Amino acid sequence: MLRAIPGTLMRGGTSKALYFNAADLPRAPGARAAVLLAAMGSPDARQIDGVGGAHPLTSKVAIISPSTHAGADVDYLFLQVVVDKAEVSDSQNCGNILAGVGPWAIEHGLVRVSGASTPVRIRMLNTDSIAVAHVPTPDGAVEYEGQARIDGVPGTAAAIPIDFLDVAGSSCGKLFPTDAPRERIEGLEVTCIDNGMPVVLVKAVDLGKRGDESPAELEADATLKARIERLRLECGRRMNLGDVAKQTVPKMCLISAARHGGTLHTRTFIPHRVHEAIGVLGAVSVATACVTPHSVAAEVSGLAPRSGTQRLEIEHPTGFFTVEMDVTLAGDAVTVNRSALLRTARKLMAGEVYVPAAAWSEP
Repeated sequence: MLRAIPGTLMRGGTSKALYFNAADLPRAPGARAAVLLAAMGSPDARQIDGVGGAHPLTSKVAIISPSTHAGADVDYLFLQVVVDKAEVSDSQNCGNILAGVGPWAIEHGLVRVSGASTPVRIRMLNTDSIAVAHVPTPDGAVEYEGQARIDGVPGTAAAIPIDFLDVAGSSCGKLFPTDAPRERIEGLEVTCIDNGMPVVLVKAVDLGKRGDESPAELEADATLKARIERLRLECGRRMNLGDVAKQTVPKMCLISAARHGGTLHTRTFIPHRVHEAIGVLGAVSVATACVTPHSVAAEVSGLAPRSGTQRLEIEHPTGFFTVEMDVTLAGDAVTVNRSALLRTARKLMAGEVYVPAAAWSEP
C-alpha cells in the first residue's frame, strides 16, 4: 500500500524543495527521516523512485508550523535529504528555501495578508534565529510573478526581500568561532565565520587553483577534494561543530579576486559537490568576512573595512549575489546590525506525494 502526504513543490531562490505542514509528517525524527527518504527516492544517485532531482540543491525539505515563539509567525525546519545516502540532516539552515516559507504560510492560512506586502516573521528552527520575509500580496493574495531577477534562475519573478535578525554565531556560538578572523589550519590561511551559515574561506591560489574553474572541474579533482575535506573536518572541530564527517557544515568557500566588477569571486563546496551559485546564508557569511579587518576575504577583495551600510556583490559560477550589510567596527571587532538580501520563489506543484506505507512507522 501507498500512503499519501499533502505537499507543495516550490522553487526557493536557486533551490527546490518539498514544503510540508509539520502536522502531516511523523513527529519522531527517525520516523520522519524514513518518510522523507522514501518521498525523495534516496539513497539513489538518480533518485529515480522519488521526486528528488538527483542533486543536493533539489533534494531539500521545508517543514512549517505555527510558531510558539512570541516574536515569530511560523516555525521553519530545513532538512537536507542526501541524494546517495540514507541520511537526512538538520545541521544547517537554507536561506534559498526560506524564500518560499512566507508564501506557503500565507497560502495555507498560517499568516494573514496585511497589505500590498505582508511581513512574515519566520523562526528558523535549525539555528533558533529569526528572519523576516516581505511577501508581495497585492489584491489580498500572494503574487509570484514580477520583474525581479536573481542569477542562477531563468526569467523574472516577484521580489521577496528578507531581513536576517541576529544570526551571527547561530550555529557555532560566535561570529568568529575560533576567536580570530584569520587562522592557519592544515597549512592554509583561512577565515572561519558563522553569520547564519558556518563557512570556511580559503584563497583558491593556496590550493593551486585560479578560482574560476567550473563546478565540474573542481568536483573532478580528487586530490583537491580530499585536501578540502581534511581541512573541513579540522575546521569543524575548531568551530565548535564537533565531528562534521556526516554533517553538511561547514561549507568550504574558495575565494579569488572579482572577475566581473563584484566584491569577490567564489566557488563553494556544499560540502562534497560544488554549488552552481552560492547559498543565501553562505553569501551572507562571505560578505561579512569581506567587511572584517584582517580576514582572508578582506585581503583578497581589497576592501577597506568600515562601519555603516554597504552593498556587496558576491560573484559565483552563474552570476552575482547581492548582500546588504550594516556593521559597526570598534577596532578589529565587528558587530553585525543587519543582513538583508533579495530572493524570489515560485510554486511549482501542489498535491500529494506517495510513500510506501511501510516507511511510516508512527500511528
